[in-house]
Amino acid sequence: MKTNLPIRILYDGNCPICCQKVAFLHRRDKNKSLTFSDIRENGFSPIKNGPSMAELEKRIHAILPDGKIISRMDVIRAAYQEIGLGWIAAPTGWSFLRPVFDTLYGIAAKYRQSISRFFN
Repeated sequence: MKTNLPIRILYDGNCPICCQKVAFLHRRDKNKSLTFSDIRENGFSPIKNGPSMAELEKRIHAILPDGKIISRMDVIRAAYQEIGLGWIAAPTGWSFLRPVFDTLYGIAAKYRQSISRFFN
């Protein structure tokens, strides 16, 4: 069941790749079903009973309308679904491809600052 509440995406504002992805999602979010919180902004504090700041710094997280916290590729899949591009991310969730995409996300997240240099 779809709610009117947005998915809140927690991202690293110091990461160029993260900021590019947020800009892409924001531009395509015609129904305003996503909100974005930069974990580097002054005044940001980790979610009570949620991931620590260290965990938030390692990978993307989101808070679903029901309060559930998701991370990694689950965030990408949920965000794409919300903006009407779920079909693009759907293969990343197929049982035989999911481990591959989840592993690739982990590598990209770990080295995102170094990878970012190639996109500037």
